[in-house]
Amino acid sequence: MPNETKATCCTDDACCSPKEVTFKKTLSLTPVNPAVPASTASCCTDNGCTAEIKEREEEKGASILENGKHLEYRIEGMDCGACAVTLEKHMRSLPYVTDIRVNFSTGNMKIVHNTTPETIISEVKKAGYTAIPASSQRKAAKAPSSYSGISLMAVSGILLVLGSLSSLVQVPSTIVTTLYAASILVGGYKPARSAYYAVKSGSLDMNVLMASAAIGAALIGEWLEGATVVFLFALGTTLQTKSIERTRESIRSLMDLAPPEAWVKQGIALTRKPVEEVKIGDTIVVKPGEKIPLDGEIAAGTSSVNQAPITGESIPVDKQEGDPVYAGTVNEEGSLEIHVTKLVEDTTIARIIHLVEEAQEKKAPTEAFVDRFAKIYTPIVFILAILIMIFPPLFGWGTWEAWLYKGLELLVVACPCALVISTPVAIVSAIGNAARHGVLIKGGAFLEIAGTLQTLAFDKTGTLTEGKPKVVKVLTINGTEQDMLAIARTIEEHSKHPIAVAIMDYTSGQHLSSRQGENFTTIVGKGAQAIIDGISYYAGNLKLFQGLHAPTTSIEKQVLELQNQGNTIVIIGTHDTILGIIAVADAIRKTTTDALQKLKKIGIHQTVMLTGDNEGTASHIASTAGVDRYFAELLPEDKVAAIKKLQENNHVVAMVGDGINDAPALATANLGIAMGGAGTDTAMETADIILMADNLEKLPHTITLSRKALRIIKQNIWFSLIVKFIALGLIFPGWLTLWLAVISDTGAALIVIANSMRLLRIKN
Repeated sequence: MPNETKATCCTDDACCSPKEVTFKKTLSLTPVNPAVPASTASCCTDNGCTAEIKEREEEKGASILENGKHLEYRIEGMDCGACAVTLEKHMRSLPYVTDIRVNFSTGNMKIVHNTTPETIISEVKKAGYTAIPASSQRKAAKAPSSYSGISLMAVSGILLVLGSLSSLVQVPSTIVTTLYAASILVGGYKPARSAYYAVKSGSLDMNVLMASAAIGAALIGEWLEGATVVFLFALGTTLQTKSIERTRESIRSLMDLAPPEAWVKQGIALTRKPVEEVKIGDTIVVKPGEKIPLDGEIAAGTSSVNQAPITGESIPVDKQEGDPVYAGTVNEEGSLEIHVTKLVEDTTIARIIHLVEEAQEKKAPTEAFVDRFAKIYTPIVFILAILIMIFPPLFGWGTWEAWLYKGLELLVVACPCALVISTPVAIVSAIGNAARHGVLIKGGAFLEIAGTLQTLAFDKTGTLTEGKPKVVKVLTINGTEQDMLAIARTIEEHSKHPIAVAIMDYTSGQHLSSRQGENFTTIVGKGAQAIIDGISYYAGNLKLFQGLHAPTTSIEKQVLELQNQGNTIVIIGTHDTILGIIAVADAIRKTTTDALQKLKKIGIHQTVMLTGDNEGTASHIASTAGVDRYFAELLPEDKVAAIKKLQENNHVVAMVGDGINDAPALATANLGIAMGGAGTDTAMETADIILMADNLEKLPHTITLSRKALRIIKQNIWFSLIVKFIALGLIFPGWLTLWLAVISDTGAALIVIANSMRLLRIKN
């Protein structure tokens, strides 16, 4: 795939490959909703679309910005994907609504309008749901306790029981019918209201189907059946809503990690302020045992900080002056003074919440397919039910009442609720679990890819190794060691490469200073050059000096020996003279070997190391770390070729790096995984999956979680379909009743939700 920088979005969440949605961009754009008018929508190039992309700004996590007021609401009462579609269609029909997206998975509604928030809340209520405005920090206000839905369901159930008991003690039939009718009216009020708005907006959701079944049962005199249908539907809906809210709360609980107030130092006094009032540059004080309220750098004090809420690391990290700290982490020991570096809405924890919510809104390919299937399936079954009610009795193949009853059963069975929620609830649960363990999965599509990985390719420096190499040996060939090191320092002082930093640190320890240099040049993949006292000096690998035709024969044996010991070699010299050799070594991370062993245990076929280092160093690091294969002496473009080679025979390959370097390789791989996201904004923007800790410790858990999520999604889909087909098969022999049809639908939905919620409990 070409390494473009232009962002692409989809009019259907699944129409683009994940790479096109993520790695062709710098800023993360949320896929545009299919319902957005064509003039504002963007399309995939491989779909042949030509609609222009209308530029969409992002401000504090907002993903819809147009003329008018942009607001976000939490919607309560949505227990099925069709509910979100119905609400979105209803709101879109209003003249003062410019743009809207309702997401079932997160329970959020993002809307642009030219009216008051009270009007929006009122319109949402008309459709049968409750809208709660989110605050500017993307933290929803605490929902007021509302028992209206439960109360109506309870009253409906009581009336149903009274009607059933009355029929057993020879009470007049009119009283029994009145009790059943009252049960239908009370329990069916909210579904009927939602059904009205669904029909008005052109949707066929479960409220329409259930309301039709209840009304039909009453019309043919099956009052008990109608009341039972309404009560069971209300009960199932309530249980589904409560269960789904638990999965949504798995992310919302992250919002409570950071404290709402901070102690701000003003002179020698401390003032307690809301975090919203704290500015960048302010100094806050965090006492032992307190949570850190905002991101910043330690200005004074030392302590151990528990970063588990952000990175998932179980062991506290020692912090001292100059080290970064993050909101939501816990100061365990000493008192700290912290210079604030980010406002409350820009903290790492706020960005995590935003990215996870965006991830939950992006449909996985499986979810998109199921949604498309449901859109076709439901109308077909609805029409089939109407035909069954009319044609058989017309041809004298039975009574009108019998075929009307079968048609009503088919209407109830037509609800694809369990099937529609089979995927999104599992994905929300898995993404929520991963976020709590310090891993950000940026969409269901990437979760699915992670579950099918066969090969993992790792960048060496900073991924498998510490990324902080040190000078371990210095050999002087010509001249003095001090002169050679001073020249090396001069050449490397303009580079940020880890090896250059190691040489700078070493020469600083030797109290050596740089010389006057000019025309500093980086030679990609080989080294660097500078002119000192009118002479061109070079610092680089053996290939560089062989290309310069410098006299390298006498040092090649020494270089090879040092490389075979796992050292990276930096040669210092000119076209004519070799001044000396500096050996630099990078230690393997403590967690690397353990993580690689766990990856093999969970069935990863092969692990591969990609590095620009020489063959000897690569071989030593590969054998010590325990990777299966390695590619050495690679330029950035060579790493892309290596990834493509690994992808041969349709192998699914992930590239693991730091999210800053190796961008082409990350983009080429089926999945890009960045580590150290807590410290780098780039990692959080560019990768598909982000390991917030600066190590591979959570990678095996991520892959295990993804695989279990895929298994559960498949289980849910097959279970939903099997239950549906069994129910359909029982209709025509007359073995299915209306209330059994309701139980088959709502019961299957509850089982699917419970199965998906198992993903929340999977531990590392």
